[in-house]
Amino acid sequence: MAAAAPRVIVTRPDREAAHWVEQLGAHGIQAVALPLIAIGPCTDAAALRALDAARANPSAYRALMFVSGNAVVHFFDQNRPDAPDFHAFVATKTRAWAPGPGTARALEQVGVPRSAIDGPAPDAPQFDSEALWQQVAPQVRPGDCVLIVRGRSATPQGAHESPQGNGRDWLAQQIEARGGQVEFVVAYQRGAPHFAAHEVALAQQATQDGSIWLLSSSEAVAHLAQTLPGQHWGAAQALATHPRIAEAARAAGFGTVRECRPALEDVVASIESGA
Repeated sequence: MAAAAPRVIVTRPDREAAHWVEQLGAHGIQAVALPLIAIGPCTDAAALRALDAARANPSAYRALMFVSGNAVVHFFDQNRPDAPDFHAFVATKTRAWAPGPGTARALEQVGVPRSAIDGPAPDAPQFDSEALWQQVAPQVRPGDCVLIVRGRSATPQGAHESPQGNGRDWLAQQIEARGGQVEFVVAYQRGAPHFAAHEVALAQQATQDGSIWLLSSSEAVAHLAQTLPGQHWGAAQALATHPRIAEAARAAGFGTVRECRPALEDVVASIESGA
């Protein structure tokens, strides 16, 4: 009889974590959600004005690129009376760009036709901006404008990063190199989680009981270290869905770090094989 797969700690934000726990469970893998990124609406007045302007005239753009499913949810905020309707401007050939299947699924859930969504090839080695660009680069012509809908992080001091994010934005550089223009809007805010006592206990136990930490964000790794300061991670196992996340997990002290594509079938295969 084959040994049971180890328990998986799913660290994605709450909405995505629930989906992953359900999907892993359907494959017979015990999984529990422990979100390491808290998601909330953007509260900055200037950012909200820019967001409202983009919502009011999305057909002004060659494409809207959503960095995550949360970017989709907060851009197409169904609780707003003026929530944008993608159907209204599909005829203008505006495209929706998704860096991975989770974002594409979120777009479909808010009513965006699958025919209007572009994303990486299903067999791409990664689901990220680089893989997305391989598919959408021919769409961009000189003078086109692409809107990037993203979140931003609060610093410990309560300030915020710029709308473009910190450091080099590779996708924006590629668009501009083809003569296009890029605008950014912030649709949501990311922050560190606030663990309840039982969540702290779960996290501490999972550092040494053979659980596999499913890590899909370098920021989540940083939040984990902040939330459990002084915790020893040498006996902990991590499965990272991108080389940069694996690097962050190793730097945080995880004793065993493996990498795999972020597709469900790859994650399941890696967990079941232990390789």
